[in-house]
Amino acid sequence: MAPNTPSSGIGNSYWMGLIGLSTANMNAAFADIAKGGGTTVRTWGFNEVTSPNGNYYQSWSGSTPTINTGATGLQNFGNAHHTRIERFFIVYRTDNVVAAAKANGIRLIVALADYGGMDVYVKQILGSSNHDLFYTDASVQTAFKNYVRTFVSRYANEPTILAWELANEPRCKGSTGTWSGTCTTATITAWAKTMSAYIKSLDANHLVAIGDEGFYNQPSAPTYPYQGSEGIDFDANLAISTIDFGTVHIPWGQTSDPQGWGTQWITDHAASQTKANKPVILEEFGVTSNQATVYTAWWKQVVSSGLAGDLICGNTPDDGYAVYPDGAVYPILTSHAASLKARA
Repeated sequence: MAPNTPSSGIGNSYWMGLIGLSTANMNAAFADIAKGGGTTVRTWGFNEVTSPNGNYYQSWSGSTPTINTGATGLQNFGNAHHTRIERFFIVYRTDNVVAAAKANGIRLIVALADYGGMDVYVKQILGSSNHDLFYTDASVQTAFKNYVRTFVSRYANEPTILAWELANEPRCKGSTGTWSGTCTTATITAWAKTMSAYIKSLDANHLVAIGDEGFYNQPSAPTYPYQGSEGIDFDANLAISTIDFGTVHIPWGQTSDPQGWGTQWITDHAASQTKANKPVILEEFGVTSNQATVYTAWWKQVVSSGLAGDLICGNTPDDGYAVYPDGAVYPILTSHAASLKARA
């Protein structure tokens, strides 16, 4: 397998396997990423639905989940590619995503859940809206482990996969803000220990990360991303033996000075990286105004601080964060990627 390191990177392309792109367009997207110096793309390995329609990965009928193995779900050898390793693929058209990434020398970080999908598990199995039950209820954990097992075991020997993430942005309160009131940082740390060890038991070949935003647990800090109120203790989680690297997102809307605030956020997580002696990546960030100025400052800090790498945000192709070869950010991104590689 290729060396396992989360350093360098270039961005998030959550939508790559979700919007029906042709194989040619997938290849074009990955080719642009590679030309910009990118080595790694983060993408989704989840999509929970209760009314099957279009592209989905798992559907729910009452409390019973069914993983989609059909034409709009997991693809098998018969209508995919010609190597045994690639017999099964991630999700709808993700056989093509893996092949396109591989063809362009890109490796993938795959998140296996997110805060909205967690709510589906809890609602369907327990009839509850308390988001944090996803981390503690035994029946919910059994269902999630079943999904993880099916997904991860298909790729245990696939070198295009760089890493698995437990979830995108786990928090006590999730997307609705509804919770039991009992979730603490200890709750999510315990869940992360359990799930990361489970993935390691299925697949010893790939890295594992949490996929969290990098919130600290410093209750007296002046801004909430440092205060622990979301249930994340970055330093405690990074110390988990079955977590290979840390993940950080620059929180949206926290300050009128995103450039300065984000620069400090990078600096603080570089210090955590040094303390834990594990890589940390800034895996999601973005602004929609003054992008060239803000990104230049943040990327300069990533390089100078020694942070392992970074991935720019990209929710959809037209979300205001996506970077295109004819845009003002692309040449700056290309230069930054070269700087990261030179540093390595």
